[in-house]
Amino acid sequence: VIVSGIGKSGHIGKKIAATLASTGTPAFFVHPAEALHGDLGMIESRDVMLFISYSGGAKELDLIIPRLEDKSVALLAMTGKPHSPLGRAAKAVLDISVEREACPMHLAPTSSTVNTLMMGDALAMAVMQARGFNEEDFARSHPAGALGARLLNNVHHLMRQGDAIPQVMLATSVMDAMLELSRTGLGLVAVCDEQHVVKGVFTDGDLRRWLVGGGALTTPVSEAMTPNGITLQAQSRAIDAKELLMKRKITAAPVVDENGKLTGAINLQDFYQAGII
Repeated sequence: VIVSGIGKSGHIGKKIAATLASTGTPAFFVHPAEALHGDLGMIESRDVMLFISYSGGAKELDLIIPRLEDKSVALLAMTGKPHSPLGRAAKAVLDISVEREACPMHLAPTSSTVNTLMMGDALAMAVMQARGFNEEDFARSHPAGALGARLLNNVHHLMRQGDAIPQVMLATSVMDAMLELSRTGLGLVAVCDEQHVVKGVFTDGDLRRWLVGGGALTTPVSEAMTPNGITLQAQSRAIDAKELLMKRKITAAPVVDENGKLTGAINLQDFYQAGII
């Protein structure tokens, strides 16, 4: 969709083009004067031109309309005068007429520009719905925004890896598991078997309960751990994983692959730092 317009209509047109583009419809703005000096070359027969002119009589139209017809480009009008030259030449007309402008002199485009913007937003939303554009699509065109962070990141994008993963074996002593807790500061240690499949977690709370109960530090951590604790799938959406942690009122969890093998670890702070709030 190529959007065009003069003056205030042009300013509104730029916003409409931006909204169309960000909601899944390829669109850009072309100034009518620039169109007549080469930018018509940007327009192809498969395109649609949305021309905005409240009066429908912009003089540039006298030169633009024949060129659009030569290229078989469909013309869509947004005008307050449906029977104007623009309205008559268009394949379809969106009526943006108002009874009067908010300007005390009834001159400056005010009410009409608001009407134009509303019509443009309505058009963009209708096209978005018709195209089946969804939240994931929106996030892909807004990767730097908060929605992009929420919907585009998976757990494996944010998780701690390598030496940053707190892990011990089933036969590791409680003492060594405690040292691993302190080394990483994540609040838990993943307890794994020889195939690195997670069998449980050993947390700060587990350590306190073990010591208060008189447990020996030389005992295997498998006797002090929480078996079958919460784990997160590496390929799951980060926002879903974060909500699971909050629902279960835990601050961290091991990350596993489809076979249950340890691949990483993550805590709530990792989500917050990535903008997933």
